[in-house]
Amino acid sequence: MYFVNNDALAFLGESVQNIMYTFINKRKGFVKMSNLRYFTAGESHGKALVGFMEGIPSGLSISSADIDTDLKRRQGGYGRGGRMKIEADHAEIISGVRWGKTIGSPITLIIENRDFKNWEKGMSSLAAFEGSIPAVTKPRPGHADLSGAIKYQHHDIRNILERSSARETAMRVALGAIARKFLFEFNIKIGSYVIQIGKEKIQNSKIKNQTSAGKLLEMFDLAEKSSVRCPDKTASEKMMALIDKAIKNGNSLGGIFEVFITGLPVGLGSYIQWDRKLDARLARSIMSIQAIKAVEIGDGFEMGRRFGSEVMDEIFYRKEQRGKLAGAGFYRKTNHAGGIEGGMSNGMPVILRAAMKPIPTQRKPLNSIDIITKKPVEAAYERSDICAVPAAAVIAEAMAALTVADAFLEKFGGDSINETKRNYESYINYTSDF
Repeated sequence: MYFVNNDALAFLGESVQNIMYTFINKRKGFVKMSNLRYFTAGESHGKALVGFMEGIPSGLSISSADIDTDLKRRQGGYGRGGRMKIEADHAEIISGVRWGKTIGSPITLIIENRDFKNWEKGMSSLAAFEGSIPAVTKPRPGHADLSGAIKYQHHDIRNILERSSARETAMRVALGAIARKFLFEFNIKIGSYVIQIGKEKIQNSKIKNQTSAGKLLEMFDLAEKSSVRCPDKTASEKMMALIDKAIKNGNSLGGIFEVFITGLPVGLGSYIQWDRKLDARLARSIMSIQAIKAVEIGDGFEMGRRFGSEVMDEIFYRKEQRGKLAGAGFYRKTNHAGGIEGGMSNGMPVILRAAMKPIPTQRKPLNSIDIITKKPVEAAYERSDICAVPAAAVIAEAMAALTVADAFLEKFGGDSINETKRNYESYINYTSDF
């Protein structure tokens, strides 16, 4: 909500005041996605996850199979927990799609939680089943448990952990798959790969630090064949051995992954306002994923350790480049900026990197305090993954797709996919002649 001090604006002319009020009113809730809106609902062991998306133009071909492909990728990865053996995620399209194509109205998805059959009483909406399972009173360090219990005044932490669980991200991946399909209509591709788990990381200089679109897609293809989604075979084997060690010790592991976006035209995002900057929007969306603690774009933190002359992407011109996404013959030989300058895409691949902390739930519990008795206890244990970095990378792809699709629609608009394509093609023709 916005509050305006009338006295403070009294010195302004009436017309200026009207402009101010119009601006303020229009910006209520502006931080939320402005062109592509989406919401998720549901608990980890509830009946189902529900997703709602508004803003996808009509005429986009989409099916449950398109969505389920990414849901399956999310469930994979060495070190996942027992829940993945129960669930076989499938997205049912409830609205917004007719005869295989979007119709412009809100899209609703449902993903059934198969494990709900084991929780029908414990997660029932009926008051008659209250107390049918013991309350969780031992918060886990590093989780939402304690802060959430205090904030929402719950003395059964299950009310917190059911929604704060990363199970919610299954629906984000489903919605992201629709955004990905939309972007693919414009040859925009999104992928990811793991570069580090624990202390084990890619050492091969021919594999790491790739910046060209072709090499990034090659890395993605290699990662898809790896159990830990790492494009380097030697590093993959070491990562799996480290995960085995964590399993044996009742511990968990985090890591680092990269997400890339190829095919973006120049000018998505804006330098005009803080909340329109593409890098800020991407960082926010990736940071919203459970257990993500850091995000960097391009060379990120490394830029802070080097001279300016070493990290700026010099601009060149070649007439043969005309018509390319980088602009009318303009191109760069390096990509330290990660494809974003001044809050806008610059035609180079967007590259970002994120760090995921180890899963808070430990088979060998950490110290905690019972929120009822206030006595020292071992933290509660919920069935969990040992390492979910490969899955987190897939989730980050979905969040990147949703964010970029929003920025793309902000730039090109269109109520139908054909209208969006006309607007896009007109812009590309303009940049070619710049």
